[in-house]
Amino acid sequence: MTVIDIPGSKSVTARALFLAAAANGTTTLVRPLASDDTEGFAEGLTRLGYGVRKEPDRWHIEGRPAGPAVAEADVHCRDGATTARFLPTLAAAAARGTYRFDASAQMRRRPLAPLTRALRTLGVDLRHEGAEGHHPLTVEASGVKGGELTLDAGESSQYLTALLMLGPLTAEGLRIDVTELVSAPYIEITLAMMRGFGVEVVREGDMFTVPPGGYRATTYAVEPDASTASYFFAAAALTGREVTVPGLGTGALQGDVRFTDVLRRMGAEVRTTAGRTTVTAVRPLSGLTVNMRDISDTMPTLAAIAPFATSPVRIEDVANTRVKECDRLEACAQNLRNMGITVHTGPDWIEIHPGTPRPAEIVTHGDHRIVMSFAVTGLRTPGIRFDDPGCVRKTFPRFHEEFAAFVAGGADGK
Repeated sequence: MTVIDIPGSKSVTARALFLAAAANGTTTLVRPLASDDTEGFAEGLTRLGYGVRKEPDRWHIEGRPAGPAVAEADVHCRDGATTARFLPTLAAAAARGTYRFDASAQMRRRPLAPLTRALRTLGVDLRHEGAEGHHPLTVEASGVKGGELTLDAGESSQYLTALLMLGPLTAEGLRIDVTELVSAPYIEITLAMMRGFGVEVVREGDMFTVPPGGYRATTYAVEPDASTASYFFAAAALTGREVTVPGLGTGALQGDVRFTDVLRRMGAEVRTTAGRTTVTAVRPLSGLTVNMRDISDTMPTLAAIAPFATSPVRIEDVANTRVKECDRLEACAQNLRNMGITVHTGPDWIEIHPGTPRPAEIVTHGDHRIVMSFAVTGLRTPGIRFDDPGCVRKTFPRFHEEFAAFVAGGADGK
């Protein structure tokens, strides 16, 4: 058995940074993810005047319920979607201030319009410098009264998360009627974490009611990243190994841990306890048809191992993967075809047929998940290489070293 120590969750770390900054008091984050995305988020908080002090495996954030400590700031969000969507929302709650946000070329291409439309509905004065609904943008903060709004979160659940977390910072609270929602488990993460910081959101179907009143500081332990764990779980199922990830058990917040249910349906054995999850290969993987709308970040992981299944793998309802760091659905199809695999695609689905992939250079589009997913393919296809292997720094800077240790049978030596 190999035990893998997975870094902290990117999604949990980003939410924790927002909530800590908004809370009354100093919050300590235990085992936060240290990667380009989260470092960029913390840097953004520093530019906005929040106190951030880092120790190994612990970050301390001095909360400011009144908002940023500076009246003006220029924040670069790097490649981070959570940074680019959460920080302007946090800054909007300030009593006054002018805050400009920009991002990488990759992030500039990703949409913001549903979120910025919602903020304008709430009276926030903001302007896009270039294309409407994209970075760069400037927020002229004057506080947010609150009220009711309707939101389409069918493109990204991050729009809803940003507004939910804003709610307690408004004068009157928020009532959000959601017409469409993708990646719903991420909203459950948000609600659970807000509860951990002292705010209870009332959900009645598609209506979310967020009370005013603010957050309280706490000590918050960040669980391992379930999306990152998917690469090691898939590798075990593909190669006849057994992998255990501590810290991801029956109480895990992240919906992406349900990727193990997909592996179970394909023939792997999955054992989950309160404190860990273990995946063991027991027979060759079989094909399936699966809806991955709620766990779409693991779509590339499944696509990367699909050629080795005994029958076709069809992944459905993943249109939102086309507006991630790249068009992930098309990127998977392109790379698999380059390896000689038969692939069919539609607007929101991909079907991958069994075959023997041949070595090729993986076109990553600068997307960390494309690299890490096709590294798993490489376990059965020696000679695969990447045009940008370093883009894994976004969420897992030491991925290549850790994955090589796994391949060598070491990982943590167990």
